[in-house]
Amino acid sequence: MSKPNKVAILTAGGLAPCLSSAIGSLIERYTEIDPSIEIICYRSGYKGLLLGDSYKVTPEIRAKAGLLHAFGGSPIGNSRVKLTNVADCIKRGLVKEGEDPQKVAADQLVKDGVDVLHTIGGDDTNTAAADLAAFLANNDYGLTVIGLPKTIDNDVFPIRQSLGAWTAAEHGATFFQNVVAESNANPRMLIVHEVMGRSCGWLTAATAVEYRKLLDQREWLPELGLNRDAYEVHGVFIPEMEINLEAEAKRLREVMDKVDCVNIFISEGAGVEAIVEEMQAKGQEVPRDAFGHVKLDAVNPGKWFGEQFASMIGAEKTLIQKSGYYSRAAASNPEDIRLIKSCADLAVECAFKRESGVMGHDDDNNFVLRAIEFPRIKGGKPFDIDVDWFGELLSDIDQVKGAKVETSH
Repeated sequence: MSKPNKVAILTAGGLAPCLSSAIGSLIERYTEIDPSIEIICYRSGYKGLLLGDSYKVTPEIRAKAGLLHAFGGSPIGNSRVKLTNVADCIKRGLVKEGEDPQKVAADQLVKDGVDVLHTIGGDDTNTAAADLAAFLANNDYGLTVIGLPKTIDNDVFPIRQSLGAWTAAEHGATFFQNVVAESNANPRMLIVHEVMGRSCGWLTAATAVEYRKLLDQREWLPELGLNRDAYEVHGVFIPEMEINLEAEAKRLREVMDKVDCVNIFISEGAGVEAIVEEMQAKGQEVPRDAFGHVKLDAVNPGKWFGEQFASMIGAEKTLIQKSGYYSRAAASNPEDIRLIKSCADLAVECAFKRESGVMGHDDDNNFVLRAIEFPRIKGGKPFDIDVDWFGELLSDIDQVKGAKVETSH
Protein backbone atom coordinates (compact mmCIF):
# COMPACT_ATOMS: atom_id res chain seq x y z
CA MET A 1 0.00 0.00 0.00
CA SER A 2 1.20 3.51 -0.81
CA LYS A 3 0.67 6.06 1.89
CA PRO A 4 -0.97 9.36 0.82
CA ASN A 5 1.00 12.40 1.96
CA LYS A 6 -1.96 14.77 2.01
CA VAL A 7 -5.71 14.26 1.82
CA ALA A 8 -8.57 16.71 1.44
CA ILE A 9 -12.21 16.47 2.56
CA LEU A 10 -15.23 18.36 1.28
CA THR A 11 -18.97 18.15 1.89
CA ALA A 12 -21.49 19.30 -0.70
CA GLY A 13 -25.16 19.46 -1.62
CA GLY A 14 -27.92 19.66 0.97
CA LEU A 15 -27.35 18.71 4.60
CA ALA A 16 -27.87 15.23 6.04
CA PRO A 17 -27.37 13.85 9.56
CA CYS A 18 -24.00 12.31 8.69
CA LEU A 19 -21.75 15.06 7.38
CA SER A 20 -20.20 16.16 10.66
CA SER A 21 -19.78 12.57 11.81
CA ALA A 22 -18.26 11.51 8.46
CA ILE A 23 -15.68 14.31 8.67
CA GLY A 24 -14.89 13.26 12.25
CA SER A 25 -14.63 9.59 11.29
CA LEU A 26 -12.17 10.29 8.45
CA ILE A 27 -9.99 12.50 10.65
CA GLU A 28 -10.04 9.94 13.46
CA ARG A 29 -9.15 7.04 11.16
CA TYR A 30 -6.27 8.83 9.43
CA THR A 31 -4.93 9.97 12.80
CA GLU A 32 -5.20 6.43 14.14
CA ILE A 33 -3.33 4.91 11.19
CA ASP A 34 -0.74 7.62 10.53
CA PRO A 35 -0.95 11.10 12.11
CA SER A 36 1.80 12.33 9.75
CA ILE A 37 -0.67 12.32 6.84
CA GLU A 38 -1.74 15.93 6.33
CA ILE A 39 -5.46 16.72 6.13
CA ILE A 40 -7.23 19.82 4.84
CA CYS A 41 -10.96 20.50 4.52
CA TYR A 42 -12.25 22.69 1.70
CA ARG A 43 -14.67 25.33 2.93
CA SER A 44 -18.19 25.17 1.43
CA GLY A 45 -17.68 22.17 -0.82
CA TYR A 46 -16.61 22.55 -4.45
CA LYS A 47 -16.78 26.33 -4.01
CA GLY A 48 -13.87 26.17 -1.58
CA LEU A 49 -11.96 23.85 -3.88
CA LEU A 50 -12.31 26.25 -6.83
CA LEU A 51 -11.26 29.21 -4.68
CA GLY A 52 -8.49 27.39 -2.80
CA ASP A 53 -10.23 28.14 0.50
CA SER A 54 -9.53 25.46 3.11
CA TYR A 55 -9.03 24.63 6.78
CA LYS A 56 -5.87 22.87 7.94
CA VAL A 57 -6.60 19.99 10.30
CA THR A 58 -4.27 20.71 13.20
CA PRO A 59 -3.21 18.37 16.04
CA GLU A 60 -5.79 20.16 18.24
CA ILE A 61 -8.55 19.38 15.74
CA ARG A 62 -7.41 15.75 15.49
CA ALA A 63 -7.50 15.40 19.29
CA LYS A 64 -11.10 16.64 19.41
CA ALA A 65 -12.43 15.12 16.16
CA GLY A 66 -14.74 12.86 18.20
CA LEU A 67 -16.79 15.95 19.10
CA LEU A 68 -18.06 16.07 15.53
CA HIS A 69 -20.23 12.98 16.13
CA ALA A 70 -22.42 15.04 18.47
CA PHE A 71 -23.15 17.76 15.89
CA GLY A 72 -25.42 18.01 12.86
CA GLY A 73 -24.83 20.06 9.73
CA SER A 74 -21.34 20.37 8.29
CA PRO A 75 -18.77 22.40 10.24
CA ILE A 76 -16.76 22.92 7.04
CA GLY A 77 -19.77 24.15 5.05
CA ASN A 78 -21.67 23.05 1.94
CA SER A 79 -22.66 24.53 -1.41
CA ARG A 80 -24.44 23.35 -4.56
CA VAL A 81 -21.80 23.76 -7.26
CA LYS A 82 -21.63 21.65 -10.42
CA LEU A 83 -18.16 21.74 -11.97
CA THR A 84 -19.50 20.94 -15.44
CA ASN A 85 -21.99 23.83 -15.28
CA VAL A 86 -19.48 26.38 -16.52
CA ALA A 87 -21.97 29.25 -16.88
CA ASP A 88 -23.13 28.88 -13.27
CA CYS A 89 -19.54 28.77 -11.95
CA ILE A 90 -18.72 31.96 -13.89
CA LYS A 91 -21.90 33.64 -12.68
CA ARG A 92 -20.97 32.89 -9.07
CA GLY A 93 -17.48 34.28 -9.56
CA LEU A 94 -15.85 30.92 -8.87
CA VAL A 95 -13.94 30.84 -12.19
CA LYS A 96 -13.11 33.40 -14.84
CA GLU A 97 -14.53 33.60 -18.34
CA GLY A 98 -12.79 31.03 -20.54
CA GLU A 99 -11.70 28.79 -17.63
CA ASP A 100 -12.79 25.16 -17.24
CA PRO A 101 -13.95 24.63 -13.62
CA GLN A 102 -12.76 21.03 -13.65
CA LYS A 103 -9.25 22.11 -14.63
CA VAL A 104 -9.32 24.90 -12.04
CA ALA A 105 -10.32 22.32 -9.38
CA ALA A 106 -7.69 19.83 -10.54
CA ASP A 107 -4.94 22.47 -10.60
CA GLN A 108 -5.93 23.62 -7.11
CA LEU A 109 -5.61 20.07 -5.80
CA VAL A 110 -2.12 19.89 -7.32
CA LYS A 111 -1.22 23.31 -5.92
CA ASP A 112 -2.37 22.18 -2.46
CA GLY A 113 -0.35 18.97 -2.76
CA VAL A 114 -3.42 16.74 -2.34
CA ASP A 115 -3.09 13.03 -3.23
CA VAL A 116 -6.62 11.95 -2.24
CA LEU A 117 -9.89 13.92 -2.26
CA HIS A 118 -12.76 12.65 -0.10
CA THR A 119 -16.17 13.95 -1.21
CA ILE A 120 -19.15 13.52 1.10
CA GLY A 121 -22.49 14.12 -0.58
CA GLY A 122 -25.49 12.79 -2.46
CA ASP A 123 -25.91 11.79 -6.08
CA ASP A 124 -25.16 15.29 -7.42
CA THR A 125 -21.99 15.53 -5.31
CA ASN A 126 -20.83 12.10 -6.36
CA THR A 127 -21.65 12.57 -10.04
CA ALA A 128 -19.60 15.79 -9.79
CA ALA A 129 -16.89 13.71 -8.09
CA ALA A 130 -17.16 11.11 -10.86
CA ASP A 131 -16.74 13.81 -13.51
CA LEU A 132 -13.73 15.21 -11.65
CA ALA A 133 -12.20 11.72 -11.18
CA ALA A 134 -12.59 11.05 -14.93
CA PHE A 135 -11.03 14.44 -15.75
CA LEU A 136 -8.09 13.76 -13.43
CA ALA A 137 -7.55 10.30 -14.94
CA ASN A 138 -7.90 11.46 -18.56
CA ASN A 139 -5.43 14.28 -17.99
CA ASP A 140 -2.87 12.26 -16.00
CA TYR A 141 -3.15 14.20 -12.75
CA GLY A 142 -2.55 11.05 -10.68
CA LEU A 143 -5.06 12.00 -7.95
CA THR A 144 -7.66 9.75 -6.33
CA VAL A 145 -11.27 10.73 -5.58
CA ILE A 146 -13.20 8.75 -2.96
CA GLY A 147 -16.86 9.40 -2.18
CA LEU A 148 -19.10 8.81 0.83
CA PRO A 149 -22.85 8.59 0.06
CA LYS A 150 -24.93 11.21 1.89
CA THR A 151 -28.62 11.58 1.20
CA ILE A 152 -31.60 11.42 3.51
CA ASP A 153 -33.71 10.33 0.52
CA ASN A 154 -31.79 7.02 0.40
CA ASP A 155 -32.04 7.17 -3.39
CA VAL A 156 -28.56 6.50 -4.80
CA PHE A 157 -27.99 3.60 -7.22
CA PRO A 158 -26.65 1.02 -6.36
CA ILE A 159 -26.17 1.83 -2.66
CA ARG A 160 -28.23 -0.13 -0.17
CA GLN A 161 -28.30 2.50 2.60
CA SER A 162 -27.14 6.10 2.36
CA LEU A 163 -25.53 7.77 5.36
CA GLY A 164 -27.89 9.83 7.51
CA ALA A 165 -31.18 8.43 6.23
CA TRP A 166 -32.00 6.41 9.37
CA THR A 167 -31.43 9.46 11.56
CA ALA A 168 -33.56 11.69 9.32
CA ALA A 169 -36.50 9.27 9.60
CA GLU A 170 -36.17 9.16 13.38
CA HIS A 171 -36.12 12.95 13.69
CA GLY A 172 -38.97 13.43 11.23
CA ALA A 173 -41.03 11.19 13.50
CA THR A 174 -40.23 13.18 16.65
CA PHE A 175 -41.00 16.41 14.76
CA PHE A 176 -44.48 15.18 13.87
CA GLN A 177 -45.08 13.90 17.39
CA ASN A 178 -45.46 17.55 18.46
CA VAL A 179 -47.10 18.86 15.29
CA VAL A 180 -49.89 16.30 15.41
CA ALA A 181 -51.25 17.78 18.65
CA GLU A 182 -52.27 20.84 16.59
CA SER A 183 -55.32 18.81 15.58
CA ASN A 184 -56.71 19.81 19.01
CA ALA A 185 -56.60 23.47 17.98
CA ASN A 186 -59.43 23.37 15.45
CA PRO A 187 -62.31 21.06 14.47
CA ARG A 188 -61.87 19.13 11.22
CA MET A 189 -58.14 19.82 10.93
CA LEU A 190 -56.09 18.54 7.98
CA ILE A 191 -52.38 18.28 8.80
CA VAL A 192 -49.99 17.71 5.90
CA HIS A 193 -46.52 16.53 6.92
CA GLU A 194 -44.21 17.15 3.96
CA VAL A 195 -41.06 15.02 4.13
CA MET A 196 -37.96 15.40 1.98
CA GLY A 197 -37.59 13.06 -0.98
CA ARG A 198 -37.45 14.35 -4.56
CA SER A 199 -37.94 11.13 -6.48
CA CYS A 200 -37.83 8.51 -3.76
CA GLY A 201 -40.44 7.90 -1.06
CA TRP A 202 -38.21 5.87 1.28
CA LEU A 203 -37.80 8.66 3.84
CA THR A 204 -41.52 9.46 3.95
CA ALA A 205 -42.38 5.80 4.43
CA ALA A 206 -39.63 5.24 7.01
CA THR A 207 -40.63 8.39 8.90
CA ALA A 208 -44.24 7.20 9.08
CA VAL A 209 -43.08 3.83 10.42
CA GLU A 210 -40.83 5.48 13.04
CA TYR A 211 -43.66 7.80 14.07
CA ARG A 212 -46.07 4.90 14.54
CA LYS A 213 -43.46 3.19 16.76
CA LEU A 214 -43.67 6.29 18.99
CA LEU A 215 -47.45 5.91 19.08
CA ASP A 216 -47.03 2.29 20.14
CA GLN A 217 -45.12 3.44 23.22
CA ARG A 218 -47.86 5.79 24.48
CA GLU A 219 -50.86 5.24 26.74
CA TRP A 220 -54.20 6.68 25.66
CA LEU A 221 -57.27 8.10 27.41
CA PRO A 222 -60.13 7.90 24.89
CA GLU A 223 -62.68 8.70 27.63
CA LEU A 224 -61.32 12.28 27.58
CA GLY A 225 -60.69 12.49 23.84
CA LEU A 226 -57.08 11.28 23.93
CA ASN A 227 -57.54 8.77 21.17
CA ARG A 228 -54.79 7.14 19.08
CA ASP A 229 -57.01 7.33 16.00
CA ALA A 230 -56.65 11.12 16.00
CA TYR A 231 -52.85 10.86 16.23
CA GLU A 232 -52.52 8.18 13.55
CA VAL A 233 -51.01 8.43 10.08
CA HIS A 234 -54.05 8.41 7.81
CA GLY A 235 -52.32 8.55 4.43
CA VAL A 236 -48.84 8.20 2.90
CA PHE A 237 -48.23 9.67 -0.56
CA ILE A 238 -44.90 9.11 -2.32
CA PRO A 239 -43.63 9.48 -5.91
CA GLU A 240 -43.72 5.73 -6.59
CA MET A 241 -47.42 5.34 -5.75
CA GLU A 242 -50.56 5.84 -7.69
CA ILE A 243 -52.58 8.59 -6.02
CA ASN A 244 -56.16 8.77 -7.19
CA LEU A 245 -57.15 12.00 -5.48
CA GLU A 246 -60.90 11.42 -5.65
CA ALA A 247 -60.72 7.88 -4.28
CA GLU A 248 -58.31 8.93 -1.51
CA ALA A 249 -60.44 11.96 -0.66
CA LYS A 250 -63.47 9.70 -0.22
CA ARG A 251 -61.50 7.44 2.16
CA LEU A 252 -60.02 10.37 4.08
CA ARG A 253 -63.41 12.08 4.40
CA GLU A 254 -64.63 9.03 6.29
CA VAL A 255 -61.62 9.37 8.61
CA MET A 256 -62.36 13.08 9.10
CA ASP A 257 -66.01 12.38 9.93
CA LYS A 258 -64.96 9.75 12.44
CA VAL A 259 -62.01 11.35 14.30
CA ASP A 260 -62.41 15.06 13.42
CA CYS A 261 -58.94 15.33 11.85
CA VAL A 262 -56.74 13.86 9.09
CA ASN A 263 -52.94 13.46 9.18
CA ILE A 264 -51.11 12.72 5.94
CA PHE A 265 -47.40 12.19 5.16
CA ILE A 266 -46.27 13.39 1.72
CA SER A 267 -42.91 13.19 -0.06
CA GLU A 268 -41.86 16.59 -1.38
CA GLY A 269 -41.50 14.96 -4.80
CA ALA A 270 -44.98 13.40 -4.87
CA GLY A 271 -47.18 14.94 -7.53
CA VAL A 272 -44.45 17.24 -8.86
CA GLU A 273 -45.18 16.33 -12.48
CA ALA A 274 -48.82 17.29 -12.03
CA ILE A 275 -47.89 20.54 -10.25
CA VAL A 276 -45.34 21.51 -12.94
CA GLU A 277 -47.88 20.74 -15.67
CA GLU A 278 -50.40 22.96 -13.89
CA MET A 279 -47.85 25.81 -13.51
CA GLN A 280 -46.82 25.62 -17.16
CA ALA A 281 -50.46 25.62 -18.28
CA LYS A 282 -50.85 28.91 -16.40
CA GLY A 283 -47.74 30.30 -18.10
CA GLN A 284 -45.75 30.32 -14.83
CA GLU A 285 -41.98 29.79 -14.82
CA VAL A 286 -40.78 26.61 -13.12
CA PRO A 287 -37.65 27.48 -11.06
CA ARG A 288 -34.70 25.07 -11.32
CA ASP A 289 -31.31 24.77 -9.58
CA ALA A 290 -27.79 24.50 -11.08
CA PHE A 291 -28.32 20.77 -11.62
CA GLY A 292 -31.59 21.31 -13.53
CA HIS A 293 -33.79 20.02 -10.70
CA VAL A 294 -37.15 21.67 -10.06
CA LYS A 295 -36.86 23.79 -6.89
CA LEU A 296 -39.31 21.94 -4.68
CA ASP A 297 -39.68 24.74 -2.14
CA ALA A 298 -40.95 26.93 -4.99
CA VAL A 299 -43.54 24.46 -6.32
CA ASN A 300 -44.54 23.52 -2.74
CA PRO A 301 -46.09 20.03 -3.08
CA GLY A 302 -47.38 19.97 0.52
CA LYS A 303 -49.42 23.12 -0.05
CA TRP A 304 -50.70 21.76 -3.37
CA PHE A 305 -51.89 18.49 -1.81
CA GLY A 306 -53.45 20.39 1.07
CA GLU A 307 -55.42 22.52 -1.38
CA GLN A 308 -56.52 19.48 -3.39
CA PHE A 309 -57.77 17.55 -0.37
CA ALA A 310 -59.13 20.33 1.88
CA SER A 311 -62.47 20.94 0.18
CA MET A 312 -62.97 17.29 -0.80
CA ILE A 313 -62.68 16.05 2.79
CA GLY A 314 -64.44 19.02 4.39
CA ALA A 315 -61.44 20.40 6.30
CA GLU A 316 -62.10 23.61 8.24
CA LYS A 317 -58.40 24.34 8.56
CA THR A 318 -55.28 23.02 6.81
CA LEU A 319 -51.82 23.02 8.38
CA ILE A 320 -48.73 22.34 6.23
CA GLN A 321 -45.61 21.37 8.18
CA LYS A 322 -42.19 20.41 6.75
CA SER A 323 -39.75 18.38 8.82
CA GLY A 324 -36.88 18.50 6.32
CA TYR A 325 -34.70 21.21 7.81
CA TYR A 326 -35.32 19.89 11.33
CA SER A 327 -34.32 16.32 10.47
CA ARG A 328 -31.55 16.89 7.93
CA ALA A 329 -29.47 19.05 10.31
CA ALA A 330 -29.59 16.54 13.19
CA ALA A 331 -26.57 14.77 14.63
CA SER A 332 -26.21 11.12 13.56
CA ASN A 333 -27.90 8.47 15.67
CA PRO A 334 -25.92 5.41 16.86
CA GLU A 335 -27.12 3.26 13.95
CA ASP A 336 -25.90 5.80 11.40
CA ILE A 337 -22.62 6.38 13.25
CA ARG A 338 -21.84 2.65 12.96
CA LEU A 339 -22.52 2.79 9.21
CA ILE A 340 -20.53 6.03 8.80
CA LYS A 341 -17.50 4.63 10.64
CA SER A 342 -17.48 1.45 8.57
CA CYS A 343 -17.65 3.47 5.33
CA ALA A 344 -14.97 5.92 6.53
CA ASP A 345 -12.65 3.06 7.52
CA LEU A 346 -13.03 1.57 4.04
CA ALA A 347 -12.49 5.01 2.46
CA VAL A 348 -9.14 5.37 4.23
CA GLU A 349 -8.17 1.83 3.20
CA CYS A 350 -9.02 2.72 -0.40
CA ALA A 351 -6.93 5.91 -0.10
CA PHE A 352 -3.87 3.79 0.65
CA LYS A 353 -4.65 1.58 -2.36
CA ARG A 354 -5.44 4.61 -4.55
CA GLU A 355 -8.81 3.05 -5.34
CA SER A 356 -11.48 5.50 -6.46
CA GLY A 357 -15.20 4.94 -5.93
CA VAL A 358 -18.10 5.56 -3.56
CA MET A 359 -18.22 3.58 -0.32
CA GLY A 360 -21.44 1.62 0.15
CA HIS A 361 -23.16 -1.74 0.35
CA ASP A 362 -23.53 -2.69 -3.31
CA ASP A 363 -27.07 -3.73 -4.31
CA ASP A 364 -25.68 -5.61 -7.32
CA ASN A 365 -22.90 -7.45 -5.47
CA ASN A 366 -24.62 -9.23 -2.58
CA PHE A 367 -24.75 -5.99 -0.54
CA VAL A 368 -21.00 -6.16 0.13
CA LEU A 369 -19.44 -2.95 1.47
CA ARG A 370 -17.01 -1.88 -1.25
CA ALA A 371 -15.73 0.98 -3.41
CA ILE A 372 -18.52 1.24 -5.96
CA GLU A 373 -17.33 2.43 -9.34
CA PHE A 374 -18.22 6.10 -10.03
CA PRO A 375 -19.90 5.45 -13.42
CA ARG A 376 -22.44 3.24 -11.64
CA ILE A 377 -23.46 5.98 -9.20
CA LYS A 378 -26.61 7.90 -10.02
CA GLY A 379 -29.55 9.38 -8.16
CA GLY A 380 -33.26 8.77 -8.45
CA LYS A 381 -33.30 5.19 -7.16
CA PRO A 382 -36.98 4.53 -6.43
CA PHE A 383 -38.24 3.12 -3.18
CA ASP A 384 -39.44 -0.48 -3.51
CA ILE A 385 -43.08 -0.19 -2.49
CA ASP A 386 -43.36 -3.99 -2.42
CA VAL A 387 -41.15 -4.41 0.66
CA ASP A 388 -43.01 -6.10 3.51
CA TRP A 389 -42.73 -3.27 6.03
CA PHE A 390 -44.32 -0.76 3.67
CA GLY A 391 -47.12 -3.14 2.81
CA GLU A 392 -47.78 -3.59 6.52
CA LEU A 393 -47.88 0.20 7.00
CA LEU A 394 -50.45 0.69 4.24
CA SER A 395 -52.49 -2.25 5.45
CA ASP A 396 -52.61 -0.76 8.96
CA ILE A 397 -53.93 2.57 7.64
CA ASP A 398 -56.22 0.93 5.05
CA GLN A 399 -54.54 2.51 2.01
CA VAL A 400 -54.00 1.03 -1.45
CA LYS A 401 -50.67 1.33 -3.31
CA GLY A 402 -49.87 1.80 -7.02
CA ALA A 403 -47.50 3.84 -9.29
CA LYS A 404 -48.21 7.59 -10.15
CA VAL A 405 -50.27 10.66 -9.30
CA GLU A 406 -53.60 10.77 -11.04
CA THR A 407 -55.59 14.01 -11.10
CA SER A 408 -59.10 14.81 -12.17
CA HIS A 409 -58.06 17.90 -14.21
